[in-house]
Amino acid sequence: MQPNAPSWLRQTAEVIRGTTRPAPGLTGERYVGVDLGTAKLVLLVLDSAGLPLAGRLQPAQVVRDGLVVDFIGAVDRLRAMKAEVEAELGRELTVAFSGFPPGVPAAEVRATAHVVEAAGMECLELIDEPSAANLVLGVREGAIVDVGGGTTGVAVIRNGEVVHSADEATGGTHFNLVIAGAFDIPYEVAEQRKHDPDQQERLLPLVRPVMEKIATITARQIERYSVERIFLVGGACAYPGMAAVVEERLGLPVQLAPEPQLVTPLGIARAHMQTAKRESGEAALEMDTVHG
Repeated sequence: MQPNAPSWLRQTAEVIRGTTRPAPGLTGERYVGVDLGTAKLVLLVLDSAGLPLAGRLQPAQVVRDGLVVDFIGAVDRLRAMKAEVEAELGRELTVAFSGFPPGVPAAEVRATAHVVEAAGMECLELIDEPSAANLVLGVREGAIVDVGGGTTGVAVIRNGEVVHSADEATGGTHFNLVIAGAFDIPYEVAEQRKHDPDQQERLLPLVRPVMEKIATITARQIERYSVERIFLVGGACAYPGMAAVVEERLGLPVQLAPEPQLVTPLGIARAHMQTAKRESGEAALEMDTVHG
């Protein structure tokens, strides 16, 4: 992982949680990333130096398996988040980038752009999520495994470029389903227990088979490639023990990104920044890389 990534991710978490606020009167360009996930919706704004400036994260069930299933709900939530961030920054957000999981049909990818546009921003470009994540991680050789709410995306990286990617069902929502079934409780209560630090160790034997399935998906997607290291991102990866289970099952070293749920949103915003700088003739920020 490149040296600046942990700092970027910590700063992103701070602005999302509201522990840091932008100083009034800040000028310069703004770069916006929108991440429509199965379990969450993220809006992130970077400043002219590419550092996290403002943002919002909201739980949302508007996407399933990479497909927008609640268009109106997604637009309403994103519009409200946009209004809050604009009030915080004192300026309007007019353009953004968004992302999509690998393997999603082109028509559904455009639906993601339509959500952004209906919320009041021009969607300049859609970037695949593995490539977005790698704008933060800077992996040269290895595989990025993005475990989201409903799916697991696997991208094989060679010489810094994605050479293979796929997305399969299984993610954080499956943790909830297993917990709900075991205790005969509502899905929402299971979600709360999953995030309760006092419950997580006790629940690990229940959710371990889901983690093992994620490792199996990863093994299937990388079997035709010589992969020596796995990089885990995505909200479900924050569950304690996840990295250890995947490492044990694959027999490969596994590195868990700090604030893993924020890697892809930050990468989408950085894609906006890099494209804008390239098109304006500015030199893009140097990206240190890691040899996996």
